[in-house]
Amino acid sequence: MRIEDADGVRRLTFDRPEVKNALTADAARELAAAVEELDSKTHDAAVLTGAGDAFCAGGDIEAMAERDETAHEAYERVRETLGRVAEALLTAPVPVVARVNGDATGAGLSLVAACDFAYATGEARFAASFVNVGLVPDLGGTVTLSRLVGLRAAKELAFTGKLIPAAEADELGLLNGVVPADELDAAVDETVETLSKRPTESIGLAKEVIHANLGRSWRDGLEREAQAQTLAYDTDAHEEGVNAFLESRRPEFE
Repeated sequence: MRIEDADGVRRLTFDRPEVKNALTADAARELAAAVEELDSKTHDAAVLTGAGDAFCAGGDIEAMAERDETAHEAYERVRETLGRVAEALLTAPVPVVARVNGDATGAGLSLVAACDFAYATGEARFAASFVNVGLVPDLGGTVTLSRLVGLRAAKELAFTGKLIPAAEADELGLLNGVVPADELDAAVDETVETLSKRPTESIGLAKEVIHANLGRSWRDGLEREAQAQTLAYDTDAHEEGVNAFLESRRPEFE
């Protein structure tokens, strides 16, 4: 994770382009800590993006294959690591803009959904691909996705794991706009510049109230999400999904 501060903007970049910026537990903790450090007195906004040609391809499947943990350890990791990232993004006192330079799948999709703004290139693709490895959406995906795209669309994405193009993601409400790759930085910078001219503390307060008024507490949602994912980790479907991915074949779920 690269962290750069300049002109009141914190830029956070996943830096594992060789594996499409697959998210490790360490990277998740680094991201959470970097977002938690945001302060409306010193930052106007934050930008989240990926190095290379992908935003974030979700969790590291090879690490999943090597994982050996109890149900309690799995719960703690999901809630206190992945849930912590979602909580940090949802409560950050400054707006966070996702610069989606390529595919955002699994946890990558959840990250986009947890940001306040999101702009993508036309080549970017999106998928709630958790189901393809026998899991449920995490990193806040069960909390944020339906609020952005609606209940039926969220279920379709989560239940099928299908890959959709940026244009469809934009139509569903996941994005603020789709632009050509060579215009992505300009679109993000224009939004950041606009935000920097507004009172950041007021934006932070508005963000807090908007989230609080959505109904059920997202903290309750993160709790239920961690519990469900803990159960999913211990299923044959998850084991088959991981093995199939590593063996470059279609999973055969019973």
